[in-house]
Amino acid sequence: MGHLTGKLSGRHGKLTMQMRTWKKLGTLALLGLLTSWIISSCSPSAPTSSTGSTGTTANSPAEVEFWTMQLQPQFTDYFNALIAQFEKENPGTKVRWVDVPWADMQSKILTATSAGTAPDVVNLNPDFAAQLAGRNAWMDLDNRIPAQDRSQYLPKIWQSGTLDGKTFGIPWYLTTSVTIYNQDLLKKAGVAVPKTYAELAQVAKQVKEKTGKYAFFTTFVPEDSAEALQSFVQMGVPLLDAQGKAAFNTAAGKAVFQYWTDLYKQGFLPKEALTQGHRRAIELYQAGETAILISGSQFLKTIETNAPAIAKASSTAPQISGDTAKKNVAVMNLVIPRNTDQPDASLNFALFVTNNANQLNFAKAANVLPSTTAALADGYFTADAKTPLEQARLISAKQMQDAEVLLPANKDIKELQKIIYDNLQAAMLDEKTVDQAIADAAQEWDER
Repeated sequence: MGHLTGKLSGRHGKLTMQMRTWKKLGTLALLGLLTSWIISSCSPSAPTSSTGSTGTTANSPAEVEFWTMQLQPQFTDYFNALIAQFEKENPGTKVRWVDVPWADMQSKILTATSAGTAPDVVNLNPDFAAQLAGRNAWMDLDNRIPAQDRSQYLPKIWQSGTLDGKTFGIPWYLTTSVTIYNQDLLKKAGVAVPKTYAELAQVAKQVKEKTGKYAFFTTFVPEDSAEALQSFVQMGVPLLDAQGKAAFNTAAGKAVFQYWTDLYKQGFLPKEALTQGHRRAIELYQAGETAILISGSQFLKTIETNAPAIAKASSTAPQISGDTAKKNVAVMNLVIPRNTDQPDASLNFALFVTNNANQLNFAKAANVLPSTTAALADGYFTADAKTPLEQARLISAKQMQDAEVLLPANKDIKELQKIIYDNLQAAMLDEKTVDQAIADAAQEWDER
């Protein structure tokens, strides 16, 4: 990848000048993309392509088919420029970009890999990519990417693209949650912004008693956000052991089950936490009904548009964690199907998309974080903050030095989430004791 970075440097200014145009574009589609790793796929619809599909003959250039998730039309200009630059530097290769609706990606890539018609480079999140890695769907990258190139990426983030000691994905861009809070509501309740889950429980009680509102919203819908599942790891509870068996049925695990059950039963969590997803957390915060929103910094723009008064009262703080102080990060990566007929060109393009210069450009365009060390060290992520959005960006970037994907790499991780959430709900609704709920969850996982 070093030779790609060198070739990029001469054109970096041109792409940078285009940032003003790209940054004016809306981010609605990107927000959908960023939540794709927590939402189940819907019925498929036809993907759209920025260019027409053409066949490849023996005399044609190598064609790399590149799938992304719902980045058109907001980032069409960015990717067209990126692809044109790559093709200019690699005259023997053409890239055909296909943009798939984010809710359809899982069903479409499953169908394509099963039929042997998968694209050459695919943008997926590690959770779903790991499911197919378990079926040997992706190219093993360990012998194809030199250690020098791998070292450019954040080490803990690189691990998110591995399964059973083998690398299947190249990190691309990142998001991490921060604590967005309503200063007026916390002041009215007489509390400071919490740093830990223990403090959050106290804040929840105080906010409810002093203001009648809720401190925060966390969903326990099995198909939605993994935030509550990640809290186990943040509070010091390993989910699985080295053999993939349940490791959470311990005293510490029971304490986490009890923590969430008590908050719900004591009325400090909204009832719809069992029926509605993370979108409800945003709606409640914008309506002034909750004091804290645990979410990505990109939602500050949404709040500013939909609820200017709430945005004016908002500030940001680091992600809430447990005694471990672990911070979670969501990763988007690029994978290459094992049966691609263009392995070298596909890898060349994937490394080009994810090199330092291009990661920095896309991070600026899309208000996300890069996964390379050099791009993250850019002044854009370290300069003094003047606005809440800039403050959130600085906090997010600083968290990246220690952030990691908290959920274990396991092809059935979404099933684990469903099992734990279903049993948590049973405890919250007094259908089971906490002891029975956690025991049932462990047994169900191990016997699945």
